[in-house]
Amino acid sequence: MKSEEERHRPHKDLWALPLFLYFKFEQKRGTNMDTISLKMPVTIKAKVTEKLKEKMLKELTEGIQRAELELQQLDIQEKRVLQENGPANADDPTPQEIQRLHAIQQHFGQERQKRADYRAQALAQKEQTEKLKIGSEIVQGTLERQVDVKVGDDMRELMNVEVLVEDDKIIAIRG
Repeated sequence: MKSEEERHRPHKDLWALPLFLYFKFEQKRGTNMDTISLKMPVTIKAKVTEKLKEKMLKELTEGIQRAELELQQLDIQEKRVLQENGPANADDPTPQEIQRLHAIQQHFGQERQKRADYRAQALAQKEQTEKLKIGSEIVQGTLERQVDVKVGDDMRELMNVEVLVEDDKIIAIRG
């Protein structure tokens, strides 16, 4: 049986909750809110400059070279692993040995395919980057921003915000 003091004290675990959850718990049903804070997307665009174009091409070239090097290393590793795990009797391998060799070849084949796909994608991106015109704008990504909205706000206007960057400096915020 609880004492009089224990019955009037909030539950001990309630104090462990974050403050906003405690207040939400205490909020009465049916109350209307005039404003709310939302996360909204912000498009980040970059103005193409010689500096940006050179940087992008350099990163793509390095990625292509890294993929080619990894492909060569995979070939060497595959040969070594196949030699180490080769059948005891090369003329008459057991079914388990054959299965193990196929699994090794399949694994290296998948890894090789990942690198080859990346290389092909990077080559296509490099080709597109070389065609970029100085002064044009390209999308670099999306971030989020916190916005307080209220009844009557134009949602489309709040959602269509972009930041324009030139050589790592913000030059415009459009909305």
